[in-house]
Amino acid sequence: MKVWLNGSLVDDQDAKITVLDHGTLYGDGVFEGIRVYGGKVFQINAHIDRLFASAEKIRLTIPHTKQEIHDAIYQTLEANALVDGYIRLVVTRGCGTLGLNPFKCPTPNVYIIVTDQIVLYTQEMYDNGLAVIIARTVRTSASMLDPSIKSLNYLNNILAKIEALDAGVEEAVMLNADGNVAECTGDNIFIVTGGQVRTPPTSAGVLVGVTRSVVMRLAEQLDIPLVEVGITPDELYQADECFLTGTAAEVIAVTKVDDRTIGTGRAGPVTTRLLEAFRDYIAAGDFE
Repeated sequence: MKVWLNGSLVDDQDAKITVLDHGTLYGDGVFEGIRVYGGKVFQINAHIDRLFASAEKIRLTIPHTKQEIHDAIYQTLEANALVDGYIRLVVTRGCGTLGLNPFKCPTPNVYIIVTDQIVLYTQEMYDNGLAVIIARTVRTSASMLDPSIKSLNYLNNILAKIEALDAGVEEAVMLNADGNVAECTGDNIFIVTGGQVRTPPTSAGVLVGVTRSVVMRLAEQLDIPLVEVGITPDELYQADECFLTGTAAEVIAVTKVDDRTIGTGRAGPVTTRLLEAFRDYIAAGDFE
């Protein structure tokens, strides 16, 4: 497999960075996970824009233009003959010294593109719905860390993911410090109540997901009412439907939360309409 590392394509076994890289030492960097369908990168400009916005907020200068990154992504895909799959785009602070000071990194930032396949959930889960739990791990507060920053430090999410795996499920819902629903460990969450789609606002501590934004636009096009509003655990338990969105997950129904069955225990009509609309959007290929 070929990996893009600091401006060059190299074999994956030769794609090496120093142990003093601040991304490794402190999670000091930003990243994007991106899908490619039929040789076209899904929402590539939105992902690159978010990468630059995240970097700016942590005062990390990306030494490339957006167009250069755009071109490098496609060059990496071509080198690996990948037309359907997953892209991981990473920019770290680069090599520094032991110590937190990010401005003691004299070498240029490390810039990595990896392209491969990814499968989060089985086909059975897409067919029959996903079981999740509500994690005890509380989502990092928006007042502590801006949730719009997609940083390399994912320990908060990983701890909740461990809870899910220990419970025998693949995903966990994370609550914020107010006890309201925020997001899942790797996905945004939506519920449907009385025909209205609801999803937590960014103030709840959620990442503004690219797939989340696409699904929200599709709901508007389908005249499905949708609001960004706080959601309590009880409202989640009592929802008619629930579904998750994410780059890797795409759109998947949730049919069980803890020991509570959601709705009929199958993907509901609103979820199904949005999933079909999303698949049609992908099939049309007009999504860069």
